Amino acid sequence: MSDSKLDRRRFLRIAAFSGIGAVLAACGGEAAPSAPAGGAAPTAASGGAAAAPTAASSGAASGGAAGGSVKELTILWAQWDPSNYLQQLVKDYQGVAGIDVKVVQEPWGTFGDRFFTEMAAKGTAWDMVVGDSQWLGQASTNGNYIEITDIFNTDLNGKALAPATVTAYAEYPKGTGKYWAYPLEGDADGWAYRKDLFEDPKEMEAYKAKYNRDLKVPETWAELRDIAEFFTRPDKNLYGLGIYTQKDYDAITMGYENVLFSWGADWGTPDYKVQGVLNSKEAVEALDFYKSLYKFVPPGSSNDFFQEVNNKFTAGQIVMAMNYFAFFPALANKSSNPFADKTGYFSNPKGPSGKSFAALGGQGISLISYINDDRKKAATEFLKWLAKDDTQKKWAQLGGYTCNNAVLNSDEFKKATPYNAAFAETMQKVKDFWAVPVYSEMLQVSQTNLHNFVVADQGTAQEALDDMAKKHEDTLKKAGLLK
Repeated sequence: MSDSKLDRRRFLRIAAFSGIGAVLAACGGEAAPSAPAGGAAPTAASGGAAAAPTAASSGAASGGAAGGSVKELTILWAQWDPSNYLQQLVKDYQGVAGIDVKVVQEPWGTFGDRFFTEMAAKGTAWDMVVGDSQWLGQASTNGNYIEITDIFNTDLNGKALAPATVTAYAEYPKGTGKYWAYPLEGDADGWAYRKDLFEDPKEMEAYKAKYNRDLKVPETWAELRDIAEFFTRPDKNLYGLGIYTQKDYDAITMGYENVLFSWGADWGTPDYKVQGVLNSKEAVEALDFYKSLYKFVPPGSSNDFFQEVNNKFTAGQIVMAMNYFAFFPALANKSSNPFADKTGYFSNPKGPSGKSFAALGGQGISLISYINDDRKKAATEFLKWLAKDDTQKKWAQLGGYTCNNAVLNSDEFKKATPYNAAFAETMQKVKDFWAVPVYSEMLQVSQTNLHNFVVADQGTAQEALDDMAKKHEDTLKKAGLLK
């Protein structure tokens, strides 16, 4: 299966562009309109493209003219509403720097292929790209991106960003402090739930009698499971929850990693060791737990992703819905969800480790390395403007998913939509799948093994993860990442 088929964000945004929901409306202003929510490159193991040009070496300065003779800049992104929001935002830059910025939109189905084909030719069709976080390894190692480490925490206001988003969208290799993108469009998994059922006096009384605690938004995954069990009533066509089970793309992998991370486990170590990590006791327990949730989904849930989960929720068939925040606007819309006024939202609860994490979505914006020095300088100055607090506030007002903590933590933002508070909390605890150049091969393995165990009921959790750990290490060794 090709990388393009396995790119989660690309697949999610195809659906978003098709009109599944509106993107986040944020602080201030009106709510966002309805819409779907040269030489061989150094190896990643040696720290990414160490010889790649940097923003500092490109001649970018902190003051003076933004780009000299440069009068226009182009950004490649996919074809969806946030690209339109970005195009609206960058109109302001003309008045700041006298430079017109154009957002070139490519359909999601061909977005990745078009970008990497241009990069293979060392093309200069665009100055910047808003690319998937999982592209970081490939694009930095291949020398496609300009390293922005020297300016990230200063001119790009990096310390104002939610730390988890910096690791996820900007840094490669992880833990090295090397940055290749500015986190622009955040997203992650969270939950929607039926407030009317949670707050029904009879349900509250019955729940407390059975579980000896109040029926409320779960603080732990164990509590979430109990709530799912309590509301599962097949005779009434009511079930506890909807979760990701789809074998295509990366759905079930993303669903599982919500608990994997919260159990204190991980896909591997920063130096690419997988054995003893992915198949650890904690990871096995997390997988067994995820499978236990499958008992409380409706019939016909063996291949569910965002659309199927939302559909079951709006049909009144499930009480809690796991989904990306990008698809919650549809649940807050009365025209698409008859329970819109009765729907609440919460971030992932804690695991036995006492920690909580969420599977990552979203993207960062990067400088393309093959453009000339004048354009590098102009593009760098544009990024500095984009990273300013005021610019990020307006980005959120237009409907962008900002990662800026000053905006995320403001009361104005949190109160702008019913899910913004949960989104702001979630952006502090996002984690991702491997961002290495061979992530696609590794993803195919996890999708197959997880689906076979959780849905097809084949083998044990230990067997599924032992096999996955071995195959992941084999892939990383072949790629020269694991020595």
